[in-house]
Amino acid sequence: MKKKVIIIGSGLGGLAAACRIATSGYEVEIFEKRNIPGGSNSIFEINGFKFDGVPSTITAPYLLDELFSSCGKKRADHFSLLPVDPYYRIFHYEGKSFDYTSNPDQMALEIEKWSPRDIAGYRHLLESNMRIYKKWHALFTEKLSLNLMDFLSIFPALISLQNQKNMVAYVSQFIHHEFLREVFSFHPLLIGSNPFEVSALSVMSQHVEKEFGVFYPQGGFGKMIDTMIQMLEEAGGAIHYGHEVTEIILEQHKVEGVRLKDGSIHRADVVISDIDTAHTYMNLIPESKRRKNSDQKYQKAQYSMSLFGIFIGTKCRYLDSRLAHKNCFFGPRYKGLMDDIFQKKILADDFFLIVNMPTRTDPSIAPEGCELFSIYTPVPNLDAEINWKISAQSYRDAILEFLEKNYLPDLRSNIIAENYIDPLYFQNELNKFKGSAFSLLPTLIQSPWFRPRNQSEDFENLFIVGAGTHPGAGLADVLTSAKIVGNLVQQYLE
Repeated sequence: MKKKVIIIGSGLGGLAAACRIATSGYEVEIFEKRNIPGGSNSIFEINGFKFDGVPSTITAPYLLDELFSSCGKKRADHFSLLPVDPYYRIFHYEGKSFDYTSNPDQMALEIEKWSPRDIAGYRHLLESNMRIYKKWHALFTEKLSLNLMDFLSIFPALISLQNQKNMVAYVSQFIHHEFLREVFSFHPLLIGSNPFEVSALSVMSQHVEKEFGVFYPQGGFGKMIDTMIQMLEEAGGAIHYGHEVTEIILEQHKVEGVRLKDGSIHRADVVISDIDTAHTYMNLIPESKRRKNSDQKYQKAQYSMSLFGIFIGTKCRYLDSRLAHKNCFFGPRYKGLMDDIFQKKILADDFFLIVNMPTRTDPSIAPEGCELFSIYTPVPNLDAEINWKISAQSYRDAILEFLEKNYLPDLRSNIIAENYIDPLYFQNELNKFKGSAFSLLPTLIQSPWFRPRNQSEDFENLFIVGAGTHPGAGLADVLTSAKIVGNLVQQYLE
């Protein structure tokens, strides 16, 4: 009889781990609370518009290719990856823009428009980023865990490479112009972190972009998810939708299976959780059964910001607008806005916007002659005293008014499809503790070896995959966690 693996949740990490494990010959079942797969990557389809969830582009495409290869497939046989260029079009609050690309010479020309003296600093920044990547990437993303002595042994190297500094302080060593400092330090916001607090190790994501490119899956992220589900089912795995897991069944220090909301019990040799780590431990396992992963540990931890997202489809195209595939809009405040989001936890009048216009790259995800926009802005998580049932409408109106006034004429009158998400969506629909969009903050003391383990310290056959565990949030790290968990589960079951 095949050994059985149950996976809670069908996010990208859970699907990727399921594909790897099922292809290795084990029985795999996924129980998904919702009626759609994908978790944070779930697709909203409205009136023929296919809206991607939280991710908007793919970096480190080799991880996807590696996943398909491990299952005996070629990713290119199933969907294409379309290059996105520029990676970002970044707008100063007065309207002037900066095209962020992988080409150092083109970047130098962009920098020259703002501050010619920062060109040399930019080249030094690239060199420093490369050193940091080569020194730490494999250790911080592929090694399972380090103990305190490991940490103390590498701490001098962290200092020598200035990695103990926050992202803004690190970039400021090389770049002097205020707006250019924003351009080269905002990346942590893409995984829910404050650039003024998170470690400069975040520059590794910049190097990954430069080396491997930025892409969009043709047909949208839904095509990618559907292909992974097909690959899982061909390997004998199954997904059960509308089946919420309410308890992980225990026997001494081992997991026996799961109990569903309907009361049914399903036994397994291994359980993998692809839902938020804090929710997994605090809501699915009695605290009296946990020695290492106590409620106090997760209640005291630091969590990412949340997101307010607006998904709109228009009856016309905006090809003559100044927008690229992925656009970032800075307001007049940088430090002050970050303080409002992460420290004061208030909903500010201004905002940092990410506006995705993927129909620039792939028009097939919208009806012919139409445009699709996914708009995100970082907001405080649910530690804040914000009533989103009241605030959401006025916040939505302010964002669309800004875009209509400055970049997208008559936007609101052209909308024919719309949806939105807020911190309550992340809490209630996705079981994210405090409505944090990216789970635990990747501070030095919450990554990588201090981050929740992929293999539970409390139960040897319970495994965790996704943004809330090692190595962290972001599509590339989630795929890496699936690779790690897949290997760990197979080693355990052999």
